[in-house]
Amino acid sequence: MLRRILGSQPLGLIFAAPYLIFIGVVFAYPIVFAVWMSFHDYFFAAPGAVVDRPFVGFDNYIAVLSDPDVWRSFGNVGIFLIINVPLTVALSMLLATALDRVARAKTFFRVAYYVPYVTASVAVVAVWLFLFSGNGLVNTILGPLAPEPSWLINSALAMPTIALFVTWKGLGFYILLYLAALQNVPRELYESVSMDGGGRIRQFFSVTVPSVRPATLLVVLLATITGANLFTEPYLLTGGGGPNGASTSPVLLIYQRGIEQGNPDIAAAIGVILIIFVLIIAALQRRFVGGEDR
Repeated sequence: MLRRILGSQPLGLIFAAPYLIFIGVVFAYPIVFAVWMSFHDYFFAAPGAVVDRPFVGFDNYIAVLSDPDVWRSFGNVGIFLIINVPLTVALSMLLATALDRVARAKTFFRVAYYVPYVTASVAVVAVWLFLFSGNGLVNTILGPLAPEPSWLINSALAMPTIALFVTWKGLGFYILLYLAALQNVPRELYESVSMDGGGRIRQFFSVTVPSVRPATLLVVLLATITGANLFTEPYLLTGGGGPNGASTSPVLLIYQRGIEQGNPDIAAAIGVILIIFVLIIAALQRRFVGGEDR
């Protein structure tokens, strides 16, 4: 019975136990507690205070689904994902392919692309505020073509601008994932295409793209999960989801409802809906990007 529970290699389970405990404490317990909160009239109370938090069924979910701000936040993050995910996949794959062929200064270019990813968001946001402000460098270059109102205070351009920022900042991480995948692509495949008269473009679409498909699935999933958890960028770039909620994300709305307005039960219901939304998107991506037939 003990061997059946622990498996044929119990030592492996012992080594994995710290990480399993970490997953349980940091991820599993908060999710279960959030689901419980979403079905109760939950509110913050003084530490040690015993208060009644009655079961309210689906009342919190009905309130959330009837809130136009919630629908708008999911629409905003949908716009973000439509821009961010394809750009992330295309740019990171192209740049990784180019870096894989670079003969000189390869380390320099890899570090240069990775630096924005490890740089604190607050510092990088200050640079983008300077670039995309009304009198910023971008508008100065565009001159009469500059949008009015400016990028981050324009309800139509705020979320696309944030999507471009997040794409640029996270590009280095996804480039490294593709570089690792490219190391496993046999060079003989490129030589075969070249002998058949195929150029660099033909080699890219006939060899590189299908060979790194597992990495593409991983990049798509990670970019989707990161985008669904968007918080820091709209909070800092647009002053908390402006203008008029045009850049409010579901996670930012969770913070506003749960912390600023003191409705953690409503915030928990939004969080549960967001988890379901991400799981559905991830399942569709795994089916179509991952090539699953069923």
